[in-house]
Amino acid sequence: MLTQEEFHDEIKDRGWVHFKGVLSSEFVDALNEGMDIAYQNCRNVQVQNGVDVNTDGTVHHLLGQHEVFLEFIKKLPLHDYMKTFFGIPYIVNGFGGVINLPHKASYVCNIHRDIRTFYTLPMMINMLVMLDDFTLENGATYFLSGSNKKDERPTDEDFYAKSERAVGKAGDIILFDSLVWHAAGKNTTEKIRRALTLTYSRPFMKQQLDYPRALGYDRGEEFSEDVRQVLGYNSRVPSNLSEWYQPPAKRFYKPGQG
Repeated sequence: MLTQEEFHDEIKDRGWVHFKGVLSSEFVDALNEGMDIAYQNCRNVQVQNGVDVNTDGTVHHLLGQHEVFLEFIKKLPLHDYMKTFFGIPYIVNGFGGVINLPHKASYVCNIHRDIRTFYTLPMMINMLVMLDDFTLENGATYFLSGSNKKDERPTDEDFYAKSERAVGKAGDIILFDSLVWHAAGKNTTEKIRRALTLTYSRPFMKQQLDYPRALGYDRGEEFSEDVRQVLGYNSRVPSNLSEWYQPPAKRFYKPGQG
């Protein structure tokens, strides 16, 4: 494993770091079982709400859909590196997944970055969790190293000529600055390729879904202090005066959140 200093230098310079063998094969299998259930849930709603075009294989807001995804957060994977990146407490901003289907591209194959505003202060980091082996043939993600250091979008020609591919094994995890330009590759095999796609941010940024509310506000006390922080229980927004006027221990937005 990298030292904290080595990680800091690499994420700042290249924009992404590959960690090998983080998750056991047994836990990867459990995550994939949960993904199957969540994908069917998401797909049903996508079709029902008329947003099923170009969203094939995309899964959103896994927390609350299956307990295995909460177990993932409880493990706090690469927690010390995340703290090094932000320098302050952080929260999960979004918890999704991608199923790279054979011969069928979704919007994640477009060249993109996952935050729209360019900044010099670390604001958001992505976590890509490989649930299957990532190969050139099944669409291993393209990363344009160093693209986190400038605002301009690369041309398609530049991106594909200079980017690197994230080839790895199931259970590997990649952390990358959300400013890095990247794109999923096309899956030319006959098998699906699955991954979890999480974003973590500074606590004052809005979560894509109110995860504490989705899990249940009353569940906050069952988690460790670090897990409660990461889930967002310490940076909630009060909805009325009674929730606002509370002693420090009961406040929705706790001290130290930035």
